[in-house]
Amino acid sequence: MGNMKIKSFIDKIEQKLSRGIDIGRVEAAEIVSLIQKSPFEIHHLANKIREKYFSDKINLCGIANIKSGNCSEDCKYCAQSGHNSANVKTYPLVEENEMLEGARRIKGLKASRYGLITSGCSIEKKSDLLRIISAVKRISNEIDIKPCASLGELTDETCKMLKDAGITRYHHNLETSERFFKEICTTHTWADRVKTVKIVKKYGLQACSGGIFGMGETWDDRLDLAFSLRELEVDSIPLNFLNPIPGTPLEKQPPLEPMEILNIISIFRIILPSRDIKVCGGREKNLRQLQSWIFYAGASGMMIGNYLTTAGRPHELDWEMIEDLGLEVNL
Repeated sequence: MGNMKIKSFIDKIEQKLSRGIDIGRVEAAEIVSLIQKSPFEIHHLANKIREKYFSDKINLCGIANIKSGNCSEDCKYCAQSGHNSANVKTYPLVEENEMLEGARRIKGLKASRYGLITSGCSIEKKSDLLRIISAVKRISNEIDIKPCASLGELTDETCKMLKDAGITRYHHNLETSERFFKEICTTHTWADRVKTVKIVKKYGLQACSGGIFGMGETWDDRLDLAFSLRELEVDSIPLNFLNPIPGTPLEKQPPLEPMEILNIISIFRIILPSRDIKVCGGREKNLRQLQSWIFYAGASGMMIGNYLTTAGRPHELDWEMIEDLGLEVNL
């Protein structure tokens, strides 16, 4: 495309989105082709869309790993899989007071949401579920932060119990496209993950679901994931970028370039204009000096603090970055 054709195409996409009309797959593929050659024009469009829906407010969330390691699933990226040999701390479900302390800690980082995360395919012990539910009730009553959960696959009964306890948003990543998923995990299916997301939506909870990029997927896989999330009406979309962990099958996977990461963020913003798009795992290692560009590329939030098995960067630097950009934390 020449410069005039590029401008005309971008204007057409912007006008379509401004009227509340979603773009189609063919248009998304055209944007992918264009962003390889003219990234900044597409980033600028993505930023305008972010500003329309989120103004200058940035959403922060934080997590706590409340049950670690010995996972039965064979996800190739995960240090907590019992099939992998990564050196990771392993412990059973923590006590209720520790879950509350985690909520207070995350609240102190200016996060508005706190995720309780467990390893494993699902919560198998009724006693574990009841402990989590008790903690969620106390967090809802005692701490000014919204409790979220990521406990693996859900049943209708479990989902209803979590909602009644005070969970408003449930996290369950699709991770990648249906086509590529079988290259990453064989102990459960992409359809199993979709089933849990549908249960979450069925019971009126917000669904938090995204993926990991840099595992060897193609741009077609990335687009498939984005359109699947749109079809499922997912509310919050965490974008993670592979941080290869020694002892996992993907330990030698080459990292994504910072500009490619920004391009992924922009494409997801354009396909999912009104959804909360957060940049999460891998941003420090992979984006390096371009972390502050995530908002210009279309992100409306990020995870703050530590991740499940790896450390994040000092929260003061994230606060400073947001302030220096003239943005505000959405408390």
